[in-house]
Amino acid sequence: MPLRQITLLIPLPSGADVPAGLGASPWNLSAEVVAEVLPSRRQLGEAWHLLVEDGQPQPLSDFASLLGDGANPALLAACWLWLEGDQLLFRWRHGVVEPRPVDELRRLRRDRRRERLVLERRRRWHEALRRRQPLDPTTLDPEHRRDLELLMLWAGGDSTDPLPLQLRQALQVAHCPAETGAIRHLMVDLGLWQPHHLPSLARSHWQHGFSDELLTEAEELVAQADQPQPGDEQRRDLTGLRMVTIDDADTRDIDDGLSLETLPGGVQRLWIHVADPGRLVPAGSALDLEARRRASSLYLAGGTLPMFPECLSTGPFSLVQGRRCAAWSLWVELDATGAVADFGLQRSWVQPTYRLSYADADELIELAPPQEADLLCLHQLLLRRRGWRQQHGALMMDQPEGRIRAAGDEPVLEIVEPGPSRLLVAEAMILAGAVVAEFGRREGLALPYRSQLPTELPSPAELEALPPGPVRHAAIKRCLSRSHTGTQPALHFSLALEGYAQATSPIRRYGDLLVQRQLQAALTDQAPLPEEDVAALLSELEDPVKQGIQISREDHRHWQQVWFAAHQRDQWPGVFLRWLRPQERLALVHVEDLAMDLVAECPEGSDPGDALLLRVLEVDPLRDQLRLQGRASVGQA
Repeated sequence: MPLRQITLLIPLPSGADVPAGLGASPWNLSAEVVAEVLPSRRQLGEAWHLLVEDGQPQPLSDFASLLGDGANPALLAACWLWLEGDQLLFRWRHGVVEPRPVDELRRLRRDRRRERLVLERRRRWHEALRRRQPLDPTTLDPEHRRDLELLMLWAGGDSTDPLPLQLRQALQVAHCPAETGAIRHLMVDLGLWQPHHLPSLARSHWQHGFSDELLTEAEELVAQADQPQPGDEQRRDLTGLRMVTIDDADTRDIDDGLSLETLPGGVQRLWIHVADPGRLVPAGSALDLEARRRASSLYLAGGTLPMFPECLSTGPFSLVQGRRCAAWSLWVELDATGAVADFGLQRSWVQPTYRLSYADADELIELAPPQEADLLCLHQLLLRRRGWRQQHGALMMDQPEGRIRAAGDEPVLEIVEPGPSRLLVAEAMILAGAVVAEFGRREGLALPYRSQLPTELPSPAELEALPPGPVRHAAIKRCLSRSHTGTQPALHFSLALEGYAQATSPIRRYGDLLVQRQLQAALTDQAPLPEEDVAALLSELEDPVKQGIQISREDHRHWQQVWFAAHQRDQWPGVFLRWLRPQERLALVHVEDLAMDLVAECPEGSDPGDALLLRVLEVDPLRDQLRLQGRASVGQA
C-alpha cells in the first residue's frame, strides 16, 4: 500500500513521520486486524444501495461511517484497500467514493462474466494442448477451432504468416516451439495429423480420388468394353501369338507384353504389345481430362494412385492373361549386330498366354526349358540389341536398387536386383521408344520426344582408376545433363539413340496415351495434332508431372526416414562416392547392404572408393529430418 496516501485517510500526530508499514507506530495495524474489520459483501452491497439512491459522491470517512466507526483507522484502511482492489460497485478516485449506476454495473458484471468464461475456455484449451491427448475439435469453441486450423496449415507447410500471440502462448504451455516439425508432433498427439501424411499429396489431384461422376463414367466404360467400338474392325488379330507379360508380382495394371514370331526362312520377329486405353476413352472426355490433370499414376510406398480409375486400369485397359485385349502392337526385326532392320505397328487384338513375375521369368531364362524356348530367344534378341546400343555409346549402369515399402505403418526394405528379365523388359521398352520415334520422324509427327544433350564424361583412365560399380557410376552420373521433352526427335545421349519417345505405359503416363493418338491419326489418314497443339499439351502436363515427382520424392524420403528411425542403432558399411557440399562435409555414400546412395556427413579428405561406416545421427520423419554420419572404417582412419 502507498503509505503516504494512507496519511490522508488516517492523519498522523503532529510532527510524526510516515511509518515504514501498517504495523509500525503510531498506526499499529496488522493485516489480520484490517481483514477482520472489512465489511461483508452483503454490507458493502447495502452501502451501494443507499448511495446509489442518493447519487452523491462520499468522502472515504463518510463511506466508512456507513459501514461502522468512520474514525477507526483499521476500518478506513480496510475500505481503502477494498476500493483500490478488483471491485465493481463503486468508483474510487480523487479521494471520494461514487456508486456506479445500475446500467453500468450490469454491463461491467456481464463483461466480467464473459471474461471469466473466456479465461476458463482458454484454460481448458491450454490444458488440452498440455495433456497432448486425442481431442474432438467439435467440442472446442470457434476461436480454438480456428487455432487448430492455423496449426494444421503450419503443420502442412502452407502458411508462413506469424502465429497470433495467444496461440504462441498456448503452444508454450504444450512445450511446442512455433515451427513446422514440432507442430506436426503436437497434431499427431492430438489425433489430428496422420504420422505418414504427405503435405504435397494433400495439395494435389490425387488426394481425394475420383469423383462419383467419373467413377460412374468409368463403370459405364467397363460395361461397354466387350461391345464393338469404332476402329475395332481395322485391328489385326494377333491372339494366335504366344504372349508373355512380365511385371512385379503385385502389379495389377499390366500395360505391355512380348511375343516372338518366327517367319519363313527363320527370321525372328519381336513383337511388343501395349495396352490401348484410347479405345474406350476418347480425347476430351471427362476421364481423359482428369487423366491429363494427373499426367501419370503415382507409385508410392503404400500403394498406387492411378491416373485412371482402378476399375479401368486393372480391368479392360490391362493386358490380362487369357483375355482378348485391345492393344497397339509393334514388330521389330533386328540384324546380326542388333540394329533395327525393319519394323511396323498397328492396332490389334492380343490374348496374353501367361503372366510372369520377374522372379519367375528369371528362373525360366536360367533353366531354359524347351517348352519356354520363346522367352530365351526374346532374351537373346534383346541382349543383342543391348550390345548394339552399348557399342554406340549407351551407358549401362545397372545395379541393385533399394526401396522402402509400407506394410501398414511398418517400413520394409525391398532390394530390386537387375536380373535378366528386368533387363529384357527394359530393353524391349527402350526398343519400342526408338521405333516409335523413328516412325514419328518419317511421318513428320509431333510427339513427346525425350532427348538428352551430349556431355563430356571422365576419361577412360580416370574411370579405370575408380572401383567398378557404384563409385564409377557416380562419377559418370554427375556429368550427365537432364533429359528434355520436345516435339521434335533429338539425340538421347545415355541411351545412344537418335530419337526416343516413351510409348509403352499409356495406362500410367498421359504422354504415352498422346503418342498412341498421334500414331492412330497417322495410320488412319486422320489429321494428327499440329506441333503447336502438342507443345501446348506438353506445357499443360509439365506442372502435374513436376507435382507427381515432388510427391514421389517426399514419399520416398519420408519412408526412408521411418525406416532409419526403426534402425537408428544399426551401422552399415559404405563406400564414399563423391562430395556434394565439401564446406559442410556432406557427401554421397553408397551402402551395398541397403542398395542405396545416401547423403551423409563424411571425414575431410575422403576420396571416391574409401570405406566408411554409416550410422544415424538424427532422424525424425515428422520434422523431415535425417542426418547420417560416415566414419572411416578400421584401417582407413
